Amino acid sequence: MNPASPMPRRAGAQPVCVAAGSLDWHASEEWELTSTGHPRLHRHRGFRSAFLPDARDITVYLPPGYDDHPDRLYPVLYLHDGQNLFDPATSFVTGRTWQVREAADAAIDAGEVKPLVIVGIANTGERRLAEYTPVADWRMGGGEADSYGMLLTRELMPWIAARYRVSRAREQTGMGGSSLGGLVTLYLGLQHADVFGKLAILSPSVWWSRRNILSWVHQRAEQITERPHIWLDAGDHEGRMTLRDAESLARRLRGEGWRDGEELHFERVYGGTHDEASWAHRVRPMLRFLFPGEHTSEAKR
Repeated sequence: MNPASPMPRRAGAQPVCVAAGSLDWHASEEWELTSTGHPRLHRHRGFRSAFLPDARDITVYLPPGYDDHPDRLYPVLYLHDGQNLFDPATSFVTGRTWQVREAADAAIDAGEVKPLVIVGIANTGERRLAEYTPVADWRMGGGEADSYGMLLTRELMPWIAARYRVSRAREQTGMGGSSLGGLVTLYLGLQHADVFGKLAILSPSVWWSRRNILSWVHQRAEQITERPHIWLDAGDHEGRMTLRDAESLARRLRGEGWRDGEELHFERVYGGTHDEASWAHRVRPMLRFLFPGEHTSEAKR
């Protein structure tokens, strides 16, 4: 552990003394295990924000060997809908998760993916729609993604960096999500392209507010000097609109300069559905594209 960073603590440990003006008020310094009991999954309860009203839990995945390399900084991937990623007891459909730990462990052990830290940010239930949408829809409301982006970039990311050994470099920092989580990933990833160098956009809700995101991508792309690397996918059993919209988004990105196989990978997932079980199958290839390990990099040569 970096000596300058406080050690994360298990629930029941003595609290850490912190300097005045620190960010420690955002969540408890203590962490607890998830229902899986896995020692490399740390859950921090009740992360609070100055930008949004509801507290949310944060779950942190640490890669194999994390404790064996105290001077190493790791890439980091922030994922939305955090209760659906690791813990079958908290997922939207009980027992069905993205199996992110299992997929990441297997890919890292195989040398396909760099060891990385993955941060799951739980949604807040009824306010999920508001926080994950960039503009308001005249029927459904929403449009608080900018505030959610402030929570991420100004509060959560510094909080994580103070407690875990993660790189703050843009090219080592990613964000991802599915459905509305995919929409907000695209929006915030391009809005903060100086912060996020890698985006995982699974089954995005391009339909939101009459597909407003497509025109926004065109407007925003002109202002971006470095394009984030983007994994984009949709299943052919998610409904024709979801797949068609994802294909339209892929064409738009290509038209704005994203190159297939370089900054962009678009995957039409045969048999893919709009649920945790299907997204679980996409985690490993997504990680392989965005955070390639030595074996994956050599295979591309």
